[in-house]
Amino acid sequence: QVQLVESGGGSVQPGGSLKLSCVVSGRSFYQYAMAWFRQAPGTERSWVAAIKWSGENTYYADSVKGRFTISRDNAKNTVFLQMNSLKPEDTAIYYCAQARQSYTIDDYTAGRYYGYWGQGTQVTVSS
Repeated sequence: QVQLVESGGGSVQPGGSLKLSCVVSGRSFYQYAMAWFRQAPGTERSWVAAIKWSGENTYYADSVKGRFTISRDNAKNTVFLQMNSLKPEDTAIYYCAQARQSYTIDDYTAGRYYGYWGQGTQVTVSS
């Protein structure tokens, strides 16, 4: 059984930082692209960031570029999302996801290319 378990969410003031982690079990990790999505109340899920299976390429939504960093540790089956300079509009439930197919995928931003999802972790940015 494939499991993705996120951690690291919480409440922080604007300008603060958080680091999310997602551990994958039950399926090979290093062969698959990983991504983070988020969903705020009353909105659709949106893509945040993605990292290629090899870790050599990373991709970011314009809204988080320059503030968030995605990384992976293949030895620990873990993907991370370092979030700096957080804004109230970053408030959402954050989900990690693993690609359906191994190695390169056609679109790193589309949810349909990811077949396994975590349960989510809440991030709240408020003063």
